[in-house]
Amino acid sequence: RANLLLLDEHTLAFVAGNLLVLLDIPSKTQRYLRSCSGRGIGAITVKLRYLAVAEKGNRPNIIIYQYPSLRPYRILRGGTQRAYSCLDFSGDGGLLASVGGAPDYMLTLWDWRQEEVNLSCKAVSQEVFRVTFSPHDPGTLTSSGSGHIKFWKMASSFTGLKLQGLMGHFGKTTATDIEGYVELPDGKVVSGSDWGNLLLWEGNAIKVEICRKEGRSCHAGTALPFALEEGQLMSMGSDGAVRGWDLDDIDAADVQNSSSSGRFEMEPMNELIIGHNVSLVSAVKSCLADTFIWFAQDSSGGIWKLDLSFTNTVDPQCLFSFHSGAVQGMDVSRRSHLMATTALDRSVRVFDFLAKKELTCSRFNQGGTTLRWAPPPVNPSGGLLVAGFEDGVVRLLQLQDLHKLNVVTGRSRKGEAELCLNQAFKPHNAPVTAVAYERNGQMLATGSSDCTVFFFTVGDKYEPVGFIRVPGPVQGLEWSPQAHVENTLLVLCASGHVVEVQSPDPKTQSPNKTFELPDVRTRTFSFRSIKSRLKVLQIKKEREEKLKESKPSETPVEAEEEKEEDEEEELPPIHIPSPPSPLACGFYSQPGHFWLSMGGYDSGYLYHCKFTQEQDRDPDQRRDEPFDALPVHDSDQDPILCITFSSNRRLLFCGMNSGFIRVYPLEDGDVGLTSMKAYWALSIHDNHYGHLRHVGCSHDDLFVLTAGDDGNIFSFSLLPPEQLQRTKAHVPSPRVSVESAVRHHIETAKQKMESDRLRREADMMKAAKRKRLEDLRKKFKELKDRNQTLPEHVQAEQQKVQKVEEVQKELAWKEERWSTARNKLLDRYRPHTNYWTGTDRTQTTGPIPTALTTQTTGPVPTSLTTQTTEPVPTSLTTQTTEPVPTSLTTQTTEPVPTSLTTQTTEPVPTSLTTQTIEPVREAQTDMNCRIVALRDSKLRLLARLRAQARQLRRVHRRLSADDQNPAPQLPRMLPEEAPEKRLHYDRSTLQRYRELSGKRYDSAVYASSTFICVFSLASGLVHFTRFILFYFFNFFYFFYDLSFIEFFFHDSYFKCSSSKSFAVFDKMKAQDIHFYLPSGLQTRTRTRREVRVFCVFGPQMETSVSLFDAQLMLLLDHKLRLDLELKRADLHQLTLYQDLLVLQDFQKTEDDLNQSLNCCSLFPSVSCQSKLGEYKEHLQSKHKLISKLQDKIKALADDFHASLGQDNKFEEFLTQVFNKNIKRVKKKKKKTTAGEEEEGEEEEGKEGEEEEDGGGGCAVFGSECDPELLEYTLQLRERRLDLEDQLLEEKKNAEALKKDWETLLKKVCSEAGLKTVEDELELVNREKQQKMDEVSVVVPLRLHQVEYVINGSVPDDLSEVLVLDRKELNRLQERIKQLQVEKTQQRERLRQGEIDVEVTQCSELMVMKFGRQVDVEALQTLSGNRRMEELKQEKLLKEAQHATEIQQWDVRAKKENRKKKVWTGDRGNGVIEKRKSGLEIEGMER
Repeated sequence: RANLLLLDEHTLAFVAGNLLVLLDIPSKTQRYLRSCSGRGIGAITVKLRYLAVAEKGNRPNIIIYQYPSLRPYRILRGGTQRAYSCLDFSGDGGLLASVGGAPDYMLTLWDWRQEEVNLSCKAVSQEVFRVTFSPHDPGTLTSSGSGHIKFWKMASSFTGLKLQGLMGHFGKTTATDIEGYVELPDGKVVSGSDWGNLLLWEGNAIKVEICRKEGRSCHAGTALPFALEEGQLMSMGSDGAVRGWDLDDIDAADVQNSSSSGRFEMEPMNELIIGHNVSLVSAVKSCLADTFIWFAQDSSGGIWKLDLSFTNTVDPQCLFSFHSGAVQGMDVSRRSHLMATTALDRSVRVFDFLAKKELTCSRFNQGGTTLRWAPPPVNPSGGLLVAGFEDGVVRLLQLQDLHKLNVVTGRSRKGEAELCLNQAFKPHNAPVTAVAYERNGQMLATGSSDCTVFFFTVGDKYEPVGFIRVPGPVQGLEWSPQAHVENTLLVLCASGHVVEVQSPDPKTQSPNKTFELPDVRTRTFSFRSIKSRLKVLQIKKEREEKLKESKPSETPVEAEEEKEEDEEEELPPIHIPSPPSPLACGFYSQPGHFWLSMGGYDSGYLYHCKFTQEQDRDPDQRRDEPFDALPVHDSDQDPILCITFSSNRRLLFCGMNSGFIRVYPLEDGDVGLTSMKAYWALSIHDNHYGHLRHVGCSHDDLFVLTAGDDGNIFSFSLLPPEQLQRTKAHVPSPRVSVESAVRHHIETAKQKMESDRLRREADMMKAAKRKRLEDLRKKFKELKDRNQTLPEHVQAEQQKVQKVEEVQKELAWKEERWSTARNKLLDRYRPHTNYWTGTDRTQTTGPIPTALTTQTTGPVPTSLTTQTTEPVPTSLTTQTTEPVPTSLTTQTTEPVPTSLTTQTTEPVPTSLTTQTIEPVREAQTDMNCRIVALRDSKLRLLARLRAQARQLRRVHRRLSADDQNPAPQLPRMLPEEAPEKRLHYDRSTLQRYRELSGKRYDSAVYASSTFICVFSLASGLVHFTRFILFYFFNFFYFFYDLSFIEFFFHDSYFKCSSSKSFAVFDKMKAQDIHFYLPSGLQTRTRTRREVRVFCVFGPQMETSVSLFDAQLMLLLDHKLRLDLELKRADLHQLTLYQDLLVLQDFQKTEDDLNQSLNCCSLFPSVSCQSKLGEYKEHLQSKHKLISKLQDKIKALADDFHASLGQDNKFEEFLTQVFNKNIKRVKKKKKKTTAGEEEEGEEEEGKEGEEEEDGGGGCAVFGSECDPELLEYTLQLRERRLDLEDQLLEEKKNAEALKKDWETLLKKVCSEAGLKTVEDELELVNREKQQKMDEVSVVVPLRLHQVEYVINGSVPDDLSEVLVLDRKELNRLQERIKQLQVEKTQQRERLRQGEIDVEVTQCSELMVMKFGRQVDVEALQTLSGNRRMEELKQEKLLKEAQHATEIQQWDVRAKKENRKKKVWTGDRGNGVIEKRKSGLEIEGMER
């Protein structure tokens, strides 16, 4: 605040960190005055060539400097405790007022020439922004600040002068921070406010609040009145405007003249709009006499030169521009003396710190958060920048020298360089906090506060490789140096976690659905505080040293006692901060080891850490501790925020939280930082908010550059100024790539890439075919060599072979042509026929199923339509038939029904996800492949059985009829078992086709017959060769494999020949083959072999069939299980399809309602109503203004006619002059291009011509007409034209406002249906949910899963059945038991509660009756109970009566006993005794 002073007409002064900068305006050079305390500068002011600088620190001073010598003149001590916030000289310069900051807020008046305090008192208990002396009353002061304004007066008392302050009362006005005010000549004060209006203070209360017409605020945002100029009150605001207000109107403002809102409305007399994104906070006037030049400070980082004369207004000029707010990113070029910075003010700036100037500034849509120069391996010219922004976007910016670019006509250069955008990509969803290039420049890593790190390959275009997630927001990234073997990235997280990532290989990473890299090797370190333990060890060490330094005169006993006393003193407890301390910075020391600097509680040390072996545990639960710690002097409350090394690593630069920079000299190869002891320190940035986060060295280590949170950037030279040769930095030249001239268009490059791919595939096919031809040539050569080694009568004739080769060559082209056509057809239609139909059969003696069939009547489509009007039946069905047994001796001519069938009938809709369909298709494909494989194995089995059967038949022909056994019936391959053969063809098929086509075309008969003859001759030669080789292989049976013979005698080979081919063998005579008859030795050998074959082949054939049947049974079992799974999938698919139909039914209705809802909810209803009212008020005011303008025009016309008088002979001429419409020149505020300037000049020329014409017309009557009347008429015409232009402009504005009002009215009307649309949408959702709940779901169950049994059987009606998961059922049963236990516990609690309630009530009754609680039982014992006594008496009477009766019964019993003894003896006595006992019992009961 008020950080701008004008020392003379060419010098501005402002505070930057710990420096006072003196800026020369013409040359833009800077001089610096350093803070004497080294803790910063709080406030500055100037008066009469004396410059006052108030500092910060412990008991800071105010130093008065003489200007321009800048020698200290006076030092004022003891005015505050920590820092000064504002200063001001009195009007005559004799007094100086100062206000301190927290905690004292002391207002002090100094006699600064005598270095004495005149008056001092506490200002307020809040922050004070400004204090000033009254320019009209020397004994009056005003101060303002956070939520207050206070008026001071120096009053005389019997003790002398003292300060009396009156706090301003806001009354009904909302309290606001007051940053600017102006005192009027009559003692009133005008202040600003946070909402942009002006407050007029009279006394210590607000007289009236001032605003603009129609309730508009004076400024948009904060308003700051700052000066009185020629009857105007000047104010500026955060809207970038300077306005002048009539001082007389403000002075006379009163509540009685205010509007209905209680505010005084007025319009500014003058206005100057500086620009967008400009927020003015202070201004100083030029010291030249009779000038209107002001210098204004912009909180957005600029200094403006303003002309506030409002007559010959010059456009505002921005003299200097800096970053506003903290510098978020800074880096130094490795090729030149260039530095780049970025901040949240959405700008990226490049500086030439050798020439001390800014080269270029580029602005973007979002604020910058980090920045890095590309290393030389990536960009040798050193002009590539990588910048990260707060919206997660990363931009590649190329710096180019504008002097080496061709300038386009009509444009001018701005600056000496420019930043061009090369590429932009968005890898993150949060601000990008760090970017780093890999040590070889082959990969770029970006980190963000969204806890991700993204990797890109470096090239002409950066391509994404993937990303990983880290435990916390990324604070920094550092790649391992060249000395390390492995290429790793150290990720520093602000949460205290450190992650080491192995550099991903772009070739092995192929992301499909996501870029996340799951297989990248990482190691994690989670910092755990050890500072409290280090402090305990340090205290113990100090105590031990203290004991060692004890006096020698002490006895051992006294030393021991002193040691015990020290041990009894409590040591500080072990403290672990929660949450953990933030991580500030870190760097590699050696592979797997790194140094960390922590903030918060753990500051004061550099921690040496390494990755542990326990990497499987959760990083949040695992707390890793450093294995070493290096104490840093005086940094417990001042942590290290950044660490940078020089290029030779002999200097270590540390940026501190207090704004200091420290330089530590190191020894070579000091990985453990053991030499980090002594250091140089310099305070450069503000010590309160100038945290030093960026330190860099130039490429030649001659400059050190710093950037802090106070927005300041400093550069320091490591050489004396006389040894430093300053020229300017090298800026990279524009890239003019040769490749750019011949680079293909995107589509052309794509087509070229596709053609190259096809060419490579064709080359590979050619190479494969050449290799195959070479193999065939080798095999043919081997056959020829073997043929030459055979006897002459067995060798194939060379002439016939040559003829066959010639015929094959003639037919080769046609064969290749038709083969290619066939392959094309197969490739075209094969994707639509994924499965084929086949039947596999064999014969066995047991009841084994004999057929395997896969049937597909239609393909399973991969994409399915969602618009379906008819229900689609189940697409997966399973059909199972009974197995058909056969025997080896039974012949079956009809095909057996299929036993395993997988059928797909119709396509499935597309809305069903591939997650449901793909597993079903895979299962089908797998089963069909297994069935086809089993069919192929059957083909091989049949081929082997037929070969064995032929040998058995030959053996039978040589045996006698008695020794012959019936030949086994061989199974056959029916056409149904291989339906795909219907699409195959052979030579006979082609021959029949040729014969049929020859009948249609007579011209082709001769060619067709020639082809048949040649083909028959070739076929005869082939069969002749086969006949010769047959006997040859029979003769050498023991030396050749049987499978090689089967190749020549396979039935499919015979089918390839025509019937004409066998005629050659029918015409052969016996003498042509007499040399084939075997000799006697051969006959005996063959007989022994045939007997062996007869004994072996029979059982072998049966075993082969049995094995095949076993495989068939296994496949059948698997097929049955698959049927169950397919049926379940089918039912699930049907349910999903039904849900899809329900959703489709409601889709259109939901879309319409959602669209209506979106249209209705575009604007909030409250805001629409308020805007509607504002528009209506503005429209009414416009109509009033238009009517006023029309009245003024009419009044102007009446004035004109009145000025003419009666019988004026020049009335017609003057009326014509008055009513004439002329085209007037409109002043343009800014002319951007040369073309516009030329156009403006032409318009002015035309206007001049028109004026000349008008002037000529006037000249005709100039000598006769009254000059004064003519001049008055011209003035009236000018006023009329002004009014008409204003009227036209107001009508246009009113029309536009009316259109906006009508549009908003329609929107307000549409909001009435918002509630109705929401209700309808909720009703539709309920109906849709109800329909989906009504969809039936089929649940397949096994019998053992059904527990709903009635009378020992499952009922037919299962509508009352509840289907539950067994786990859920067990859980419910366990829950029943738990509820029973809880019920019992609740009853016990209830009973106990009732007892407690009754006890409480009883106690209350006792207190009410007896006055205290008594023992009821003791009371009953002491007091008599009449009823109890009566009962006791009755008991005694009953006992006496019962005793009498018992005696009577005893007497009677004795008499009876005597009687029974006489009659019955002992037996009777027993009865009498029993009866007596009964009587006794009866008497007792009575």
